[in-house]
Amino acid sequence: MAESDSKEPKVWRIVLDVLKPHDPSLPEFAKQLGMMDGVDGVDVALLEIDKETETLKVTVDGDLNYSEIRSKIEDWGGVVHSVDEVIVGSEMKR
Repeated sequence: MAESDSKEPKVWRIVLDVLKPHDPSLPEFAKQLGMMDGVDGVDVALLEIDKETETLKVTVDGDLNYSEIRSKIEDWGGVVHSVDEVIVGSEMKR
């Protein structure tokens, strides 16, 4: 098997359904995710808001580690309800 065949494919995009408290704010939440190692871009969309929480669709692009992203969201008091999309491969398709 060729050396390139033995490489683990990269996770390029993860789309998450996230429930988080109002703090941190959406801009701060997106900036903090964007500063993580391997993250090239973050898109956060507010789906629903109630008295204490916000439901978000979070799209993260880059060379990603899902466990680290989930852990960081949990550190901020959030919960990943579901992983709605994952793109994996040797190069990102747009």
